[in-house]
Amino acid sequence: MGQRARRRRQAAAQPPPQPQPRPSGYSRARERDEAARAALKPLAPGERPWPLIASAALAGALGLANFISFLAGVEVRGSKPSVVGIVAFSLVMFVAAWGIWDMRYWAVLGFQALLALILIAFFWFLLTASSIAAAAIAVAIIGVAGFLFWKLIRIMARLQMPRG
Repeated sequence: MGQRARRRRQAAAQPPPQPQPRPSGYSRARERDEAARAALKPLAPGERPWPLIASAALAGALGLANFISFLAGVEVRGSKPSVVGIVAFSLVMFVAAWGIWDMRYWAVLGFQALLALILIAFFWFLLTASSIAAAAIAVAIIGVAGFLFWKLIRIMARLQMPRG
């Protein structure tokens, strides 16, 4: 009996090696997510990336502009807005500006929710725009709000969740 025959019998006696199972799309995505989380570092005390500074400034500016426009007597659709609505919105914006500046997770999350509402509203305005100027304004606001929303996602990942 030759060597070939012996090798054939040995190969037939051993089961073929099982191929390694290929990871599913879910497990590959999970590995990428874990690698991205491992690369993130929490914000250092006092570190404020520019999207946080821009968000705090924007929230404060919105609150101030709303309050100043009320004091100036600006009318909306032919009537003055209620004092309660103006004060409430301005107060919410000032609290949001403080919370974002103080790097509070809830404030950044709330401001992102406001940015999402702004995006939806201005997409609607874009769909119903009756002039090129109105469409250009809607596109500009969508671009700025969308860019800021996107940049805040990574910062929110770096912020420490409050312990409750």
